[in-house]
Amino acid sequence: MNNETKILLLEDDENLGQILKEYLDVKGLKTTLCRDGKSGLQTFQENHFDLCIFDVMMPIMDGFTVAEEVKKMGSQTPIIFLTAKAMKEDTIKGLQIGADDYLTKPFSMEELRLRIDAILRRTKIETVIQNSIPDLKAYQIGHFRFDADLQLLKSSTEEYKLTSKEAELLTMLCQNKNQTLQRVVALKRIWYEDTYFNSRSMDVYITKLRKFLRSDSRLQIVNVHGTGFKLIENIEEVKAE
Repeated sequence: MNNETKILLLEDDENLGQILKEYLDVKGLKTTLCRDGKSGLQTFQENHFDLCIFDVMMPIMDGFTVAEEVKKMGSQTPIIFLTAKAMKEDTIKGLQIGADDYLTKPFSMEELRLRIDAILRRTKIETVIQNSIPDLKAYQIGHFRFDADLQLLKSSTEEYKLTSKEAELLTMLCQNKNQTLQRVVALKRIWYEDTYFNSRSMDVYITKLRKFLRSDSRLQIVNVHGTGFKLIENIEEVKAE
């Protein structure tokens, strides 16, 4: 059995790309380097990788576009973005696409390695948890049925296939329905760390879940200031239907 960790690195800066590849290889992370987004996407489609590192600004196809194409394929492979941009809008866009982390240049290679290690540890823990729980519950919320095992949220007219984090977060909200889900509890359970980046990431996922549920006016995910979130279901309206 081959336990070698494989990383796809997309970086158009020739010197930086080669330095990063050599550094990661030395650290035992077998790294494939591509110089543009188009060749990087093709390489991803043809091979298995445990983690991707995408530079945002690249020729032919930028890192955001590559990540969007990867997500369309249904891949759960973790993605770290590298960028020279420090704009808030770019960070939010990366989170919306589904980035697992975001590093602004210049950065230390040691910091990158530590972040890679943290993501890989989390991914392995998630796999163990998923494999050890044979039957997760289904929840009825409003006119939606949420199958946490299949990561499927559906009603008679809508159906959404959720990502693993969306499903985990909605599961925790359902388990605490009409009660406050502590922000720090959700962060440590799903992201394993209470950091600024992870907190912003969770806010993005909460926004996505609100959009999924918005067709049922009886359901709300409200902010509990300074504490967390609450999934509210108006039971009286459900009964009166």
